[in-house]
Amino acid sequence: MVSLTSSFNSRKFAPYLLMAPAFIYYMVFWLAPVIAGMIEVFTTEEGNFTLTGNFILLWKSDLFLQSVINTGLFALISVILQYFLALILAVFLSIKFKFSNILMFIAMIPMAITPTAVGILWKTGLFKDGWINSVITWLGIVKDPILFMNSEGFSALFLIILIDTWTVTPGVMIILSAGLQGIQKELREAAYTFGANKWRIFKDITLPILRPSIITSIILRLIAAVQVWAIAVMVLGHGKVPFLVERIAFYEDVIPGAPGSGKLAFTLSFTTTVAVFITTMIYYRISRRGSYLEAA
Repeated sequence: MVSLTSSFNSRKFAPYLLMAPAFIYYMVFWLAPVIAGMIEVFTTEEGNFTLTGNFILLWKSDLFLQSVINTGLFALISVILQYFLALILAVFLSIKFKFSNILMFIAMIPMAITPTAVGILWKTGLFKDGWINSVITWLGIVKDPILFMNSEGFSALFLIILIDTWTVTPGVMIILSAGLQGIQKELREAAYTFGANKWRIFKDITLPILRPSIITSIILRLIAAVQVWAIAVMVLGHGKVPFLVERIAFYEDVIPGAPGSGKLAFTLSFTTTVAVFITTMIYYRISRRGSYLEAA
């Protein structure tokens, strides 16, 4: 009887024992820093509690409002552009033609390049004498080199969007391509039998089946888009196109000893996390509501 009870207890608690190392790891290396950061957000430099003091300081800081606008525009435009291109590529490559595998391999090359290498690659191309101007002048597209590095405002923002699109679109395409593999040929054949055209099949069969893949990948892209900063800093430098996370890096790496820089970095990190959570939940609720309406 004792052996049976001990055997039952061992099986009951075995999963928790196996999960304990991971739980301890996250407690030490994730939860502890998060709690420490939260304390920094709601305390002054002297260690006194403050509810809104650091947020007021953040609101009055340089380029904060511009970083919010840039981050919102970047997330909106980049996600739409990347999904439009990725969906076209995924549908095109799902048609098994002779060189489809080669084109898939070429399209996936940007995924293998690290963000640092991407920044170096495009920065060397965007100089006045870089490889981009060399190619377009050789092809006769322009007569004089384009001064990409002098871009400001929305032009500079759109330049970062294009670079990010080149980098991210293959990853989105892979997710959508995996979703397309689950579409049975019999569904399309049945639709053709009942007189549906290609657009009707795409709208009423392909897109609904791709909905789970689209929802998941868009949420992941929104989270990543709100956190953009490395490419902007490496290509144009700090402050040229300010983003929320770029401002965090600025306060921590460029002016770490300035008064209030640490508090601003922690408060901006907290604000960015809340913005990512709210954006994700809004999109998730809207997408779920849309699926419920279609089901009804």
